[in-house]
Amino acid sequence: MLLEEQLTGEILGAAIEVHRVLGPGLLESAYEECLCHELEMRGIAYRRQVELAIAYKGLLLSCGYRLDVVVEDQVILELKAVEKLVPIHDAQLLTYLRLSGKRVGLLINFNVELLKNGIVRKVL
Repeated sequence: MLLEEQLTGEILGAAIEVHRVLGPGLLESAYEECLCHELEMRGIAYRRQVELAIAYKGLLLSCGYRLDVVVEDQVILELKAVEKLVPIHDAQLLTYLRLSGKRVGLLINFNVELLKNGIVRKVL
């Protein structure tokens, strides 16, 4: 199992490759599909569209929330294809981290000219 820093580096390398090949302007689902293919080619385990139950006052509720991608059961990827990341996107990722018990998350917006300008790393 890779350390979190190494793993996020590998994930970002895969995301950069996807963005290099496809560029901006596609739907989030296309980037998700291609990023997962890229992770698979690199031998990195992932799960897509992982259900996220919400613990509320002693109940575990299935409310339809899904994590875009969970890599090596360690890192949550929240993928976007939006004009601009806004504070609610950060809040969403932080909430997903808290609810899932994961420590590290990457918010990746593929709808940018340079992918490095569309990446946010969050650690709890």
